[in-house]
Amino acid sequence: MPTIRPSSDLRNKYSEISEFCHKYDEPVYITKNGQGDLAVMSIETYEKLVGKFELYKLLDEGLDAKQNQKVRPFREALADIEKGIPD
Repeated sequence: MPTIRPSSDLRNKYSEISEFCHKYDEPVYITKNGQGDLAVMSIETYEKLVGKFELYKLLDEGLDAKQNQKVRPFREALADIEKGIPD
């Protein structure tokens, strides 16, 4: 169940929200006039999330390369890396 707090809690209970975000590694949803407005999370949680997006992007690029037959044998690529030859 997501944690939902009014925007006034950012001002009045900031340290409580911060402690929650660090303890549970999940965002706190902030409402403004009863409507969803923001999601607040710790820097650590944010960096993990961004890292996952970057990994998914790289995996997607790899799958696209395989589908378009733009791949080469691993040992060949490794040999070029060891020789210092760019792709």
